[in-house]
Amino acid sequence: MGSGFDRRTVIGGAGALALAGCYPKREEAKTEDDQPEFLLTDLEARHGGRLGVAAFDVGSHHRVSWRGQERFAFCSTFKAFLAVAVVERVQRDEERLDRAVPVVRADMIPHAPVTEKAIGRTLTIRELMQAAVEVSDNPAANILIREMGGIAVWREWWPTFGDTTTVISRLEPDLNTALPNDPRDTCLPDQTLANIRELAFGDRLTPPHDQMLQGWLMASPTGPGRIKAGAPQGWTVAHKTGTGANGTANDIGVAFPTSGSPVVLATYFTGATQASDDQRDAVIAEATRRVFKALGRD
Repeated sequence: MGSGFDRRTVIGGAGALALAGCYPKREEAKTEDDQPEFLLTDLEARHGGRLGVAAFDVGSHHRVSWRGQERFAFCSTFKAFLAVAVVERVQRDEERLDRAVPVVRADMIPHAPVTEKAIGRTLTIRELMQAAVEVSDNPAANILIREMGGIAVWREWWPTFGDTTTVISRLEPDLNTALPNDPRDTCLPDQTLANIRELAFGDRLTPPHDQMLQGWLMASPTGPGRIKAGAPQGWTVAHKTGTGANGTANDIGVAFPTSGSPVVLATYFTGATQASDDQRDAVIAEATRRVFKALGRD
C-alpha cells in the first residue's frame, strides 16, 4: 500500500479520535421531534429527479425527513456498513485484520484503484476494508463479502441491528443499476438514518475499531461537492458516497461541528438522468444546507 494512502488514514484517524472525545458515545434518551418545514419539491423539479433525505440532530433530537419511507438504490454507501460487519467478525475472533487475502485478475471489475495494483499479491482484511470505505474500491468490497461467507451471510447481518427493510440482492457492480421501481439493492432513508445512529453512537464497535472506521470515512476524497459542500463552514464530515445508473448520487454520514452535537444525514438522489455529475452533487449540497437550516444549525 502506498504511503500516501496510509498517511490519509493516520490524519483521518487522529481527527476522528479528537472528535470522539467531544460527545458521549450513547445518545441521551429524549423525545424526537419532526421539524414542520422541510420541503425539497423545487430541488426535485430542478433536474427532474427524486430526493430522499433524512437527518437527525444528536443534541436536540430534532429530525427531518423527505421521502424517508420511499425506496432508493443505496449504491456504494453500503460499504460503510460492510466494514462494520467485518469488524464485528474480528471482534468475535472469526476474522483477523492482518489476514492476507490473494488478489487475482479474476477479481477485477470497474473502479479498482487499490486492488488493481495488488493483482498477483495479497492485501490484508484491514487494507481491503480501507480500500472499500475510503476510495470505494469495488473488488475490495466483493472480496470482503466472499471472505465472510458470501452474499447470504452478508444479507443475514442486516437484521442484527433491527433493519428488516434494506434489500441486499447483488454484488458490485450490478447493485448500481438503480432501475426505477426495482426493489433490489435499495433502502429507506429513514432506516439508513437509524442504522447510522446505531453504528455511530452505539456500542457495537470497540473504541479502536470505531476510530479506525471514522478515520477512513473522514479521509475519503469522494463526493466533495455533496454533504461536505452543504455542511456549515468548519464542520467535519465522516461519510460514504454512492453513485449509480439512472442519474443516481448518494451520500450518508455524520457531520461534526467544532463544538456541540453532531448531525447524522442520509441523502439520496435518483432519476436526474439529464443532469451532469456536478449538478446532481449541487442538489445534494443544497438539500444538506436546508437540513441544517431546518435543524437550526446553519
